[in-house]
Amino acid sequence: MQPLLVATRNANKTREFRALLGKDFDVHDLSSFDQIAIPKESGHTFEENAIAKAMAVAQDRYLLVVGEDSGLEVDALDRAPGVFSARYGGEDASDKENIDKLLGELTRRNVPLDRRSARFRCDIALVREGQLLGTFEGIVEGSIADHPRGSLGFGYDPIFIPNGLDQTFGELPADTKNKISHRSKAIAALRAALNKMKRPSEGT
Repeated sequence: MQPLLVATRNANKTREFRALLGKDFDVHDLSSFDQIAIPKESGHTFEENAIAKAMAVAQDRYLLVVGEDSGLEVDALDRAPGVFSARYGGEDASDKENIDKLLGELTRRNVPLDRRSARFRCDIALVREGQLLGTFEGIVEGSIADHPRGSLGFGYDPIFIPNGLDQTFGELPADTKNKISHRSKAIAALRAALNKMKRPSEGT
């Protein structure tokens, strides 16, 4: 198996990486590396944050390091919370606090359900020995529900309804979500790049 270090301590994200990359990759995260600091998300874009994370935690013992940043963009809120998704309700805010603030803002602006278009965006950066090998993006379009529904997933999943479905990510089983999510699309592109790297060059 090819070892891969994901620059996160978010067990939910690590679980999705393992499920989506499959058995050919030995996925680790930073839960066992307390001495490694993850930089604050100070970039203006998800891609900038993903690159910063991967570059900051690259370790010689791992050939490949992945940085990831993702979040929710709500059109009626001028694409907020965006890169501030994890701390929209304040530093160290819980998922519930973030969701409550977002729904409160939509209510305050009197945004009807048919004007609550939104998207989840995920950017991944792949680094080896301090060199950026590529970035990969995944987007899923949808809308915001009027109240949280479902206890599955994490983050804003209970209020995000992907286009074409009537259930939130919080109601969908993991295998269904992993077929259509922003992270699954970005990881699919990452996996294709990793598999291409593993194949020997023609003529050798």
